[in-house]
Amino acid sequence: MKRWLDLLIPFALLLAALVLRVEEGPGIERLRNLVFDSYQRFHPRPYADAGVTIVDIDEESLAQIGQWPWPRSKLAELVTKLGQQGANAVALDIILAEPDRTGPQNLIRLWSDSPDLAALRGMMLNLPDPDQALAEALAAGPTVVAFALVNEPVPSSGLLPMPHMPGVTRAGDDAIRFVPRFSEAVRALPIFEEAAHGYGAVNTVPDSDGTIRRLPLLFAYGDNIVPGFTAETLRVFLDSTTYQAKASHANNVFEFTQNGVSLIRIAGKNGKVIVPTEENGSILLYDTGTQPNRFVPAWRVFDGSADTSRIAGHIILVGSTTEGLKDLRSSPLSSTMSGVEVNAQILEQLLTGTYLKRPFWASEVEIVFLLLFGSALIIIARRFTAIGGAVVGFLGSAAAIGASWFAFTRYGWLVDPIFPVAVATVLYMTTTFLGYLKTEGEKRFIRDVFSQMMSPILVEKLASQPEPPKLGGELRDLTVMFSDLQGFTSIAEGLAPQDLTRLINRFMTPMARVIQDDHAGTIDKFMGDAIMAFWNAPLDVPDHPRRAVEAALGMREALLAINAELAREAAEKGEGPMGLAFGIGINTGPCSVGYMGSEQRKAYTTIGDAVNLASRLEGLTRLYGVDCVLGDSTAQAVQPAAGAVPAFALLEVDLVRVKGKQRPEPVHALIGDGSQAASGLFQTLAALHRTMIQAYRAQNWDGAAAALAQLHHETERHFPRLMPLYALYDRRVAGYRLAPPAQPWDGVYDALGKTG
Repeated sequence: MKRWLDLLIPFALLLAALVLRVEEGPGIERLRNLVFDSYQRFHPRPYADAGVTIVDIDEESLAQIGQWPWPRSKLAELVTKLGQQGANAVALDIILAEPDRTGPQNLIRLWSDSPDLAALRGMMLNLPDPDQALAEALAAGPTVVAFALVNEPVPSSGLLPMPHMPGVTRAGDDAIRFVPRFSEAVRALPIFEEAAHGYGAVNTVPDSDGTIRRLPLLFAYGDNIVPGFTAETLRVFLDSTTYQAKASHANNVFEFTQNGVSLIRIAGKNGKVIVPTEENGSILLYDTGTQPNRFVPAWRVFDGSADTSRIAGHIILVGSTTEGLKDLRSSPLSSTMSGVEVNAQILEQLLTGTYLKRPFWASEVEIVFLLLFGSALIIIARRFTAIGGAVVGFLGSAAAIGASWFAFTRYGWLVDPIFPVAVATVLYMTTTFLGYLKTEGEKRFIRDVFSQMMSPILVEKLASQPEPPKLGGELRDLTVMFSDLQGFTSIAEGLAPQDLTRLINRFMTPMARVIQDDHAGTIDKFMGDAIMAFWNAPLDVPDHPRRAVEAALGMREALLAINAELAREAAEKGEGPMGLAFGIGINTGPCSVGYMGSEQRKAYTTIGDAVNLASRLEGLTRLYGVDCVLGDSTAQAVQPAAGAVPAFALLEVDLVRVKGKQRPEPVHALIGDGSQAASGLFQTLAALHRTMIQAYRAQNWDGAAAALAQLHHETERHFPRLMPLYALYDRRVAGYRLAPPAQPWDGVYDALGKTG
């Protein structure tokens, strides 16, 4: 389980992110809105005159005409002038819920009941009623008035039927189930309800951050569907009598479409508009930001200075942008936008067919992309390098953002790339961090395992490799060395334990330095006075046979230095010299190498036939009287091609069949380095040695004896270390002269024990 934590933790995070996304958890909508708002900032809807104008009750108009609320007679004059200047429809984005305070009936209520005022009271009652004047102006042309839906109790509201409510035909599921629902209404005075040609709810449904990003076209009021202000204004302009709401499970609306309302159709004598909506019947605002050309100040309409081309043939919305009237909202492009301008922008979108749409499949695509992208990033970042994961993450993120931007600018689709990209970034950072921890842990483990087996430089090189060594085990071609002090038992018997320990350490330290530091070897273990080492694992050592043989020569030099120091120290003490001698066996071949042992204790080591043969060869050094014996595979590996200068001075000393093997192995004695191999003395010796071996294996005992006599002469003068070897062959030849070997005889020596 611990081995897979760097995979399980990122996938657990991915699963949590998927659940958060499916459940629309905290912050998801806010993040998505941030993305889509940014898109609109970078690519706002271009403004062009779409036939919608706002007559603005702005600060200048209030300064010239008077404070709000204006007398209804003034509003009547405004509506009349707009109609006279050719407005196609006039919609008052004002809730006319109370009678005009300047009307005769309201003024009379303020007077006392004095008899002296009776005549004047009668004259007042005969004056024109401003509310009636406004109602007449509303009735004269295509007009719309507003009401507001609420969920708080409203005095004298109830659920009285609203006049002039258009019909709503429904296809598929009943749209009333999906549109925003309200229980009460702040309504216009009945006189205005009856007079106007349209009656719409001015409600907005802000997002959780208070920003207006969508506007419902239909609402549920009790058991009825009532239109929104913009939808009703459009219906009046088109001279339509009904709305058509198409919802899920309607004809031609396939089952895989969104659940809820999908289309609203408004068709009349002046044309038709088909609006794709969100499931609650809302249309998304595609913001242009505040545009001065969209406005005509109300005071200019009154004094006749307004540009009539901005009124004639236009839908006119009458509203206010003043802060004091508290009809300000925030939009994707503006922190303060008047509600009437939001309505105007929605009308522009309806008239031009310019829509933003969050496709019904967007959430599913985002979730699937998050799953696939996140999984791929985790696997790639874990399997390959952090840079590889970063490249995949960058390309995937760029593709997601690019595709989302293309869908927005080309089709008006809103598909969120940021949540998957943000999650992918977290997953990449988590996976990379866990990979770093895992890598550092592996490096610490490698340092712990190999710090005593290899030189510090090689340990750091091993730890810094992109791919750690295969500690679980692998088959590699290795060169294995066994070294053992000879005759050490008798030496140890004469030493105190502390002196013995110091002597062992004094011997092992330079030997380990030669193997590890000088020749890139790996020390497998110290076994009392013996050393086991190998080359080509865990680091690759391409010329490992040569490095092992060079290490043996280096160990020989180091031993000479140790013996010289011991002799000097013994002379200073007046004691006899104590010389150390070792035997070295070296063999090359395929071995299984890895981190082996019990559950309680393991070590990086190697096993195999090549290892066993190297151990046997070390034992044969005592038989042949030489300090280093090489297996034939090692000897062949270090010898150059025919005609080239030899790298080492080697002599094939025998054909040996070790215990457990049927096939004999040529074994070789290491005499010296390449300079010695090239010397005339060694070449003379080697020629005599070959003559002797050939005669011996041909059972030519006289020829072998003659060659041995010459070899004794050469070794006494130049190669005294080889005298025991030829003394062995003297005994063999003499013995076979007396008792010839059983036939057939192949010249092979059977080494039945470790030491022959």
